Amino acid sequence: MNVWGITDRGVIRTQNQDAFAHQVLPDGRVVALVCDGMGGAKAGNVASSMAVDIFMREFLQDEGRSGLSDRSRMERPAATANEQVFRRAITEPDCAGMGTTMVAALVEEGEALILNEGDSRAYHLSEEKGIVRVTRDHSLVEDLVQRGELTPDQARTHPHKNLITRALGADPELRADLFRQKLKEGDFLLLCSDGLSNVVSEQEILYEVIHGGEACTCCRRLLDIALHRGAPDNVTAVLIQC
Repeated sequence: MNVWGITDRGVIRTQNQDAFAHQVLPDGRVVALVCDGMGGAKAGNVASSMAVDIFMREFLQDEGRSGLSDRSRMERPAATANEQVFRRAITEPDCAGMGTTMVAALVEEGEALILNEGDSRAYHLSEEKGIVRVTRDHSLVEDLVQRGELTPDQARTHPHKNLITRALGADPELRADLFRQKLKEGDFLLLCSDGLSNVVSEQEILYEVIHGGEACTCCRRLLDIALHRGAPDNVTAVLIQC
C-alpha cells in the first residue's frame, strides 16, 4: 500500500488549524488520520495537533501489545486523545472551548476500519463503484439532509454548514462512529477536512483520484483546485492506495 498527504492554510485563513499524520506499518498496513481544529485563533491549532500526536503515539504503543482487536486499536488512542484535549480545554483559559474533528483509518489488505467524529470525511474510490462517502458528518446540515429538509447540494452551500454536533475534546467521553469498508486491489481511501469537501465536488475528487494523473500527485492536484477557488478554509487530504 501507498499513502500520501498534504495540508495548507488556504487563501483566507491566517493559520492552519488542520493536522494530519500517516505511517506504513512494518506488516504493510497503513494508519492515517486528519483532524480539523476549532475554538479560537490558538486553541484550534492546539486541539488538532494534540489529537494527531496523541493518537499516533498511543496507536504505535499498542502495536507492541497482543490480544487487542482492531476496534480497540482505533478506539483507545482516540479516547485518550479526547480525554487529554478535553482536560486541557477546561483547565487552560486560552484553550477554553477547543476541540477538533477526527477521521482516522487503519487499512489492511481487503478492509479498512475508519473512526470518525465531526465532519472530516473518508471516501472510498474505485473504477468499479466510483466514489462513496464512508463516514457520516456529525453536523447540523447533515441532520437536515437525513430528515429530507435539505438536499446534499443545498447542504454544501448552507450558511450553517460548518456547525458540527460532535467534536473530539468537547465532551469527557469519546462519541465517535466506526465503519468497516471492504477494499480491492487498486482501490483508494481518501481522508479529508471540510476545507476540501466544501469546495471540490465528489465527482471532481473521483476524476482526480482515478483519472487525473499519478496517484502520488493527487493530493497536490486536489489542493490546487481548492486554492484556485479561493480556499476559504484550511485544506487537508490523505490518500491511501491499495
